[in-house]
Amino acid sequence: MTGERLELVRGFVNTLDVETGDDAIATAPMLAGWLAEQGLAGDDVRAATADVRRAAELREALRAHLLANDGAPLPDDAVAVLDRQARRSRMEVGFAAAGAELRPGAAGVDGALGRLLAAVAEAMADSSWARLKVCRADDCRWAFVDSSRNGSRHWCSMGVCGNRQKARAYRARHRR
Repeated sequence: MTGERLELVRGFVNTLDVETGDDAIATAPMLAGWLAEQGLAGDDVRAATADVRRAAELREALRAHLLANDGAPLPDDAVAVLDRQARRSRMEVGFAAAGAELRPGAAGVDGALGRLLAAVAEAMADSSWARLKVCRADDCRWAFVDSSRNGSRHWCSMGVCGNRQKARAYRARHRR
């Protein structure tokens, strides 16, 4: 279950490919489709332009949180965006024989984004959240799960972004 939560959040953050500019939730139908594909909403969910803006804002706030998981400062507005969306989603605690769970009281897109926030909160609670990071490369910013033993990965791929960074550092040292 932990891995599923992280993969859901990773997938949401990666709906924007920073390098190419491709955005999988750029329009209302695309957002509704993505939410339905992920099981966060039914096939009948309808999104509006304002929902697309809020979803993109949430995505970038989550990206900032993932950068903070790798030591970057967390902007106050990134926290405020999550708080604001949690209120819109009318998050509540529900109880069942299996335990407690966070769930949105709202329907539609706000409810779907609330289910995403519930996954974030649960990952934070079980400490798996710290393993979800964003590539340090400014031209990448791809979300990834840090599976290294000591949790010290900085790049989504050592073979691509890590090598680029090491090559830049090498050239900078040898230019001096």
